[in-house]
Amino acid sequence: METIAIILDVLAKTIGIYLFLLFIRVMLTWFPNIDMSNPILLNLSAITDPYLNFFRGIIPPLGGLDLSPILGFILLNVLQDLISRAEMQFFFAAAS
Repeated sequence: METIAIILDVLAKTIGIYLFLLFIRVMLTWFPNIDMSNPILLNLSAITDPYLNFFRGIIPPLGGLDLSPILGFILLNVLQDLISRAEMQFFFAAAS
């Protein structure tokens, strides 16, 4: 049981890191003069854009404003919360 709690903890922290990378990617869109051919920014785009593209297919841009990351953030936050709750249940079950 403790092993499952550790795996869920790692998964929740991985989602937290991905949320941070997603936040950075969204903030970079506010600066149109940034050179996106930078290898670090290219890798960041390669990691985050497939996830964002899924939501761009659901929510089209409204007047040039892309609202799809909001849905992406909400989904990841809900998933992270569910995983954290399951982790706590496994942790407390193993402790008792």
